[in-house]
Amino acid sequence: MTAPIGVIGAGAWGTALAQLLASDGGEVLLWALEPELVAEINSAHTNSLFLPSVPLSETVKATSEVTDAADCDVLFLVTPAQHLAGVLADIEALPLDLVVCAKGIEAGSGRLMSEVARDAAPASEIAVLSGPTFAHEVAAGLPTAVTLACGGREAQWRRLSAVIAQPHFRPYYSEDVVGAEIGGAVKNVLAIACGVVEGLGLGQNARAALIARGYAEMLRFGEARGAQRDTLAGLCGLGDLVLTCTSTSSRNFSLGKALGEGHAAADLMADRRTVAEGAFTAPVLVELAARHGVAMPIVTAVYQLLQGAPAREVVAHLLARPLTAEGPTA
Repeated sequence: MTAPIGVIGAGAWGTALAQLLASDGGEVLLWALEPELVAEINSAHTNSLFLPSVPLSETVKATSEVTDAADCDVLFLVTPAQHLAGVLADIEALPLDLVVCAKGIEAGSGRLMSEVARDAAPASEIAVLSGPTFAHEVAAGLPTAVTLACGGREAQWRRLSAVIAQPHFRPYYSEDVVGAEIGGAVKNVLAIACGVVEGLGLGQNARAALIARGYAEMLRFGEARGAQRDTLAGLCGLGDLVLTCTSTSSRNFSLGKALGEGHAAADLMADRRTVAEGAFTAPVLVELAARHGVAMPIVTAVYQLLQGAPAREVVAHLLARPLTAEGPTA
């Protein structure tokens, strides 16, 4: 009997990914934290909590026992970034292939999610799946393209691409695990900034400028960490940045929009069932940027907003920065 594919995390993206992986009729094991959600997925084949109105395949089986993941050969890690280490610590025997789908940087340690996975499972091969992926569109079978960065390179790519690829879901190969991770983590913070621009009513010109200058910050930080520029110019960097900076379907953009409209950051964070990863990434990203001597004024501005600084004052400070030449080093 073929081992099931494992998906750790039954939020919107984890559920959509499980549905995608079950497209060929194979069994998918989906771990959910909430026992009531496990019962709903197994009985009604729906996830009304995180991905409503999407019928799930009967071959998607949910569990609340994370130790069941040890029976899988491939495990897709879709938990919130700050909880990944704790979840992996509860699985005694981790599969051969771990595919990181969480986008963030661990607070305190500054570890990328691939580093968290590697520390938890040094014998496993680590890959990163990242790119412009709104969960409801993937679950609906709309065309999507992503980066699949393989630390194990060609052999791992052949194994995983056979599992992931569908007519409407196309993975592109990369060897740059670090670049794929940094693109996904940094774009979440920048999406908050773009949401603020929307909330303040500053217009589409301002948003376009912010995306361009934010991308320059992503390049600077990525290259300081050893990422390849071509990776960040691709689906997992620029592609994901454009998607999440232009739609209220992005949790990070929606958080920023609410900040721009005058809502308090503490209230917004306390009231959100789904996680805006950029809010947790911003503080550690500011710290890491300073450590590497990388200027990231937009990321710093988001951090200040999350600390309670008034949105209009933060934007005014950004606009008052010294005039300089345009470029990735400016």
